Amino acid sequence: MSDRHFAHWPKNVPRELAVPETNLFYNAEVSATRYPKKPYIVYYDTSISFAQFKDEAERMAGFLEKEHGVKKGDRVLLFMQNSPQFVIGYYAILRANAVVVPVNPMNLTNELRHYVSDSGATTALVSQELYPQVKPLIGQGLRHVVVAAYSDYLREKTELRIPEFVAAPRAPISDAGVTLWSDAMARRIEPGALTAGPDDLCVMPYTSGTTGHPKGCMHTHRTVMFTLVTGNIWFGIDPGAVSLAVLPFFHVTGMQGSMNGPIYAANTVVLLPRWDREVAAQLIQRYKISAWTCIPTMVVDFLSNPKVGEYDLSSLSRVSGGGAAMPEAVAQRLQDQFNIRFVEGYGLSETIAPTHINPPDRPKKQCLGIPICNTEARVVDPATFKELPPGEVGEIVVHGPQVFLGYWNNPRANAEAFVELDGKKFFRTGDLGRTDEDGYFFMVDRLKRMINAAGFKVWPAEVENMMYQHPEIQEACIIAARDAHRGETVKALVVLKPQARGKVREQDIIDWASRQMAAYKYPRIVEFVDTLPKSATGKVQWRALQEREMSRTTNP
Repeated sequence: MSDRHFAHWPKNVPRELAVPETNLFYNAEVSATRYPKKPYIVYYDTSISFAQFKDEAERMAGFLEKEHGVKKGDRVLLFMQNSPQFVIGYYAILRANAVVVPVNPMNLTNELRHYVSDSGATTALVSQELYPQVKPLIGQGLRHVVVAAYSDYLREKTELRIPEFVAAPRAPISDAGVTLWSDAMARRIEPGALTAGPDDLCVMPYTSGTTGHPKGCMHTHRTVMFTLVTGNIWFGIDPGAVSLAVLPFFHVTGMQGSMNGPIYAANTVVLLPRWDREVAAQLIQRYKISAWTCIPTMVVDFLSNPKVGEYDLSSLSRVSGGGAAMPEAVAQRLQDQFNIRFVEGYGLSETIAPTHINPPDRPKKQCLGIPICNTEARVVDPATFKELPPGEVGEIVVHGPQVFLGYWNNPRANAEAFVELDGKKFFRTGDLGRTDEDGYFFMVDRLKRMINAAGFKVWPAEVENMMYQHPEIQEACIIAARDAHRGETVKALVVLKPQARGKVREQDIIDWASRQMAAYKYPRIVEFVDTLPKSATGKVQWRALQEREMSRTTNP
């Protein structure tokens, strides 16, 4: 392993870091004890203190244990947008010694069915605007559902623009198996003992791969604790920091950087359930926000606001994130206009956020950064696993305390995900990259088949599986197409059944797909073709189709 990057190591950050060996909920207990009256969440001008947050998480934990039989190790679905209830629900599940299964709120019933059956979850915490997607699954795996109304936590008057789905009044849902969040909280049931330790399962975010089925990434309290503590130390975060939380909490970057990290550091989090550049600027000015974890598309939109210069944004000292490369011109504008250097990082669901972050005082543009504390990363030949010198492209592999235990109930995927090098177990990221002469890592391409649509990962095989449910589709191949706003978008090359040719339009396929899968996932472009190229073994040659698409847009 090269140690060139140590020459640029951040000041006051140890290379090796010891983190607390406790259940994650203990972080909430510590912050509530130290700062009981301090606001943890600010939600459209309504404040929830650390003591209130802990109390409500314990009440919901007691309800889950006593009324729904949730016990140690059980998986519980958490299906909401960013809200006080998401955070309270997350920590309630942990307080019940159970395992959080966070689900993208854009998923539809067809997709949720897999999460329920694969994880074995029988209980779900759901927001009311998403409840219609969950309702058909009650009695089909799910037995208990707690339904929350975001507006229950709008307790102060505000002139901030509130989305309709947040302001919507509580719906009187009385279906079998359903309890309203407000009723569960009103029960004030005390939970039993907190017994989960550092090596018990904590959270299981789902990712996907070439098999086409999302896979649960098994993380313990120890793996989760590592990246949330390291992130705080890397950036020198103290209890006085105030952060803007707008990245989705179901995703590991938002989960760690904007939810779990601030609880540990006792930071105030100003929470936005959905991106709104006007409200974000108002909140930065009003609450003197100092840190914002985001994706590049948010920064692009924020800076394109013609009114952005009218706000006092001087408190903002750190803007960081990942998910996609920050365009160099946008990073330069952020630096020129606000004297802020965008700090990029890199991580995956399998590593519960970062394995790499740029040194804050010496970041490079469009760069993944350097391996963080206790973490070893290499660029290797994907066939021989020999480490490659600077400048040569290979697969990025990582070894560190944040790497997951493996995929839930999937030994075959686990065998493919890890490789032993020099007596150490390395996770194969499936990403192709290179290092430079300073030991910084750069992304080049993807070894795994994946589309990055505005920071959302889309797995073509999963979309193809769903496309084949259309009665008139004979074959389908999903590839990436360039998109000016999203970076990449989803394109479907479709072979229709003979009887459908000339009768079914491309838009018909797009409309159908939009009703079957999440908005970020369904094909925005459909091209009808007579055949799909195949290898000698009959496999569709998706890579050739992908290369043709990219060459077409590069050389129109």
